[in-house]
Amino acid sequence: MEEKIPLNDGENDEIREQTAYLKGCFPLPGDVEAIDLIAGCVLKALSAAVIKRDVFNIHPLVLSLSTAHILIEEIGLGRDVAFAVLIYPLVRNNVPGRERLEECCGGSVLKIVRGLLRTDELYSKSSVVTSENFRDLLLSSAEDMRVVLIFLAERVAVMRRLRDTEAVLERRQTSLEAAALYAPIAHKLGLYRLKSELEDLSLKYLEHDTYYMIRDNLASTKAARDAYIASFIAPVKAELERFGLVFHIKGRTKSIHSIWQKMKKQQCGFNGIYDLFAIRIILASAPEREKADCWQVFSIITNMYQSNPKRMRDWLSRPKSNGYESLHITVLGPESKWVEVQIRSERMDEIAERGVAAHWRYKGIKGEGGLDAWLGGVRVALETGEDIERAERLSGSDYDKDVYVFSPKGDLYKLAAGATVLDFAFYIHSEIGSKCVGAKINGRIVSIRESLHSGDQVEILTQSNQTPKSDWLEIVRTARGKAKLRLALKENLMKETALAKELVERRLRNRKYDLDEATLSHVVNKLGYKAASDFFMDIARGRLEVNAIIEKYIETRRHDLGQDTPAAAQSAAEYSFDASLAGNGPSESGDVLVIDESLKGVDYTLAKCCNPIYGDDVFGFVTVTGGIKIHRSDCPNAPELRSRFGYRIVRAQWSGKGQAQYAITIRVVGNDDIGIINNITSIISKEERTVIRSINVDSDDGLFSGVIVLMVEDTLKLNRLMKKIETVKGVRLVERV
Repeated sequence: MEEKIPLNDGENDEIREQTAYLKGCFPLPGDVEAIDLIAGCVLKALSAAVIKRDVFNIHPLVLSLSTAHILIEEIGLGRDVAFAVLIYPLVRNNVPGRERLEECCGGSVLKIVRGLLRTDELYSKSSVVTSENFRDLLLSSAEDMRVVLIFLAERVAVMRRLRDTEAVLERRQTSLEAAALYAPIAHKLGLYRLKSELEDLSLKYLEHDTYYMIRDNLASTKAARDAYIASFIAPVKAELERFGLVFHIKGRTKSIHSIWQKMKKQQCGFNGIYDLFAIRIILASAPEREKADCWQVFSIITNMYQSNPKRMRDWLSRPKSNGYESLHITVLGPESKWVEVQIRSERMDEIAERGVAAHWRYKGIKGEGGLDAWLGGVRVALETGEDIERAERLSGSDYDKDVYVFSPKGDLYKLAAGATVLDFAFYIHSEIGSKCVGAKINGRIVSIRESLHSGDQVEILTQSNQTPKSDWLEIVRTARGKAKLRLALKENLMKETALAKELVERRLRNRKYDLDEATLSHVVNKLGYKAASDFFMDIARGRLEVNAIIEKYIETRRHDLGQDTPAAAQSAAEYSFDASLAGNGPSESGDVLVIDESLKGVDYTLAKCCNPIYGDDVFGFVTVTGGIKIHRSDCPNAPELRSRFGYRIVRAQWSGKGQAQYAITIRVVGNDDIGIINNITSIISKEERTVIRSINVDSDDGLFSGVIVLMVEDTLKLNRLMKKIETVKGVRLVERV
């Protein structure tokens, strides 16, 4: 049996006072009866331990009545909100007999209660809440913006009672949330009095010594400050009366939190803060005269005291998004002290104190339609920082463009409306999206196509053998998701292509062949493919049989090399020379020297004068020592060798690519622009199995000439590289030396 916690005398007195206050606000017999009935049910439920006190030991009925008081008196709401706050603990705790209460309160009250239940449930899911996503959470879950105001008012009521609790850690956490989450919302809505109170109370419990140091200093300087304010106001008041203006003036000391922020910003002590207060001039002006009167006061004040133009704020011409209107100036008062003066009308002052509710009431909007209009203003004020005039034209439903979901750990994520499980998976990480096979939404297993809704708790399910599919583009709805999916598809294509190419190379090596790019290109073209990537993709997906491709490759390779009828290789000693080669180069008939790394019995070297590489059209020249030098057919020395020593020339051709690399030299000429050499070397460094051995660059009259020595495998790679270098902006000439 749980111990019952009785009401103390202070709580009994407060319940009686607050109940009487509510009855005075709603004097209709039905409402008075409902208030007594609800209060009695809450007390009975507490007595039966159905409703328990919270961690701060605050009586639930006391908290509900205090919250209702704040909503009515300080924010400006009415009956339905007050009744929703009172009945909410009964509905949340499923107290027996609440059905009768629900009937007497009406449907609009129950709608607010449902919004409170839903938002409270979502809030309990999130372990890490920041100011931005907490605001988004409230907006996404609260169909009725009164829910937001109830949460705010309840937190103010809790903060006012924290002094009585001994739960130190909970008090600190509550204070942190009040400062970081609720105070910004109050500021956004123009509820400056509540905002300042939340900040001051938070500072009291978070920075105890700082709070009391500032408070004690304010108290000790109050008399001097009041005297200074009186000396400043007296001549101003006389001058304003001389011009026939109707007004009242009051001095307002800045909040403790505001003073602390100034001390930190200016890096000084309390005595270093000079603008501890502001003078507020409030005019009793007709609506059509408000701005004119404010500017007249501005003119009068600045004629009396020197103003600081850098610290002037004009929120008359352009009000804040929350409806705040005022004219702020800072003038040099007596004793050369800077004094802030705020000039506004009575209407503007009430909006500054009561926020959005007062703003919309002054717009002349009444009845249910008016309530919806200013609640829409609450939503817009929280959503945007735009002008209030534009805010009036915006619909609250615009926020439906976003969906807010939770991860299993309670982290809150925002996605575009219509987002699916697959969108969420790619939002978290591309790898998770690529491996996604479904999800658990609120414990229920669903497919990757399932649409998400605000408040869903989503756990992504993955499998290691899953890969992204092109038809997923129809499932992903968000732009971010589509971009990540396309990138994943591209990476997957490159991976599958590389694996297929590796398979072909391995099968060729088993047949004692090396993969030649030129021959492969012929095979790809013969099979009707425009790109090698499509060819390898079909191999990877089993649309082409690898062994058949290998046979096709070998057949094409033999044809390209003229080896349709294989012949035994002969040594150099067995070659006979035709005198007809003297003037015309190698004969079209006769034996051919096959240049191969594995060639044995023939002593041959590559000529240094032309540096032939695999793929060049070449011939052999028998030297006086009996060895053979291999020259390019377009070698600078070729004409002389053919004319004088035609009988020593041997026909030659390459056989097999091998893994050898050959040194070649290219010359590049271009504009001497910043970074052009880096661009060229960057292109070369990205080429597979291509190495820069040396580079020499000369510059003259805006042009550069570079000589680059490279190690490459064949002419195919060399020609491809030279074409890439030609595309570099500023390059005029690329040639092989």
